[in-house]
Amino acid sequence: MNQNQNQNQNQSAQTIKNPKPSYEQQVKGPDLNDRDRVNDILATEKYLTDSFNVSAREASHTALHQDIMTILNETHQCQYDLFELMFRKGHYKLEAEQQNNLDQAYQQFNGYSTQFPYPNTIVQ
Repeated sequence: MNQNQNQNQNQSAQTIKNPKPSYEQQVKGPDLNDRDRVNDILATEKYLTDSFNVSAREASHTALHQDIMTILNETHQCQYDLFELMFRKGHYKLEAEQQNNLDQAYQQFNGYSTQFPYPNTIVQ
C-alpha cells in the first residue's frame, strides 16, 4: 500500500460524518437543492449574529441592550440548529483529533496562564 492510500485510510478513520441523503444527486446541477437552501439560511444567520454582536456592544440603553441580547441568543441558537441539521444530513463532516495533539495544545495554552498579571484573582 502506498503512502497516499495509507494517509487516505487514516483520514477516513478519523472523519466523523453522516451519510448524505439517498435522494441527493451525485453531480450537482444548477438548480437549488435542500442543501443550498439551508446553507444560504445558515450564512444569513451567521451574518445576523455578527451584526447583533456589534449592536449589543454599542447599545447605550439598558432595555434595548437586553432586547438585542435576547435576539442575539436566539440567532446563535438558530445558527447552531441549522449546523446540526446539515451535519445530520451529511453536509458537514468533522475530523477527529488524536488525544496526544489535544494534550499538547492544552499544555501549551495552560502554560500561558502563568503570564496573567493576577493569576490568583477571579475578575467579577
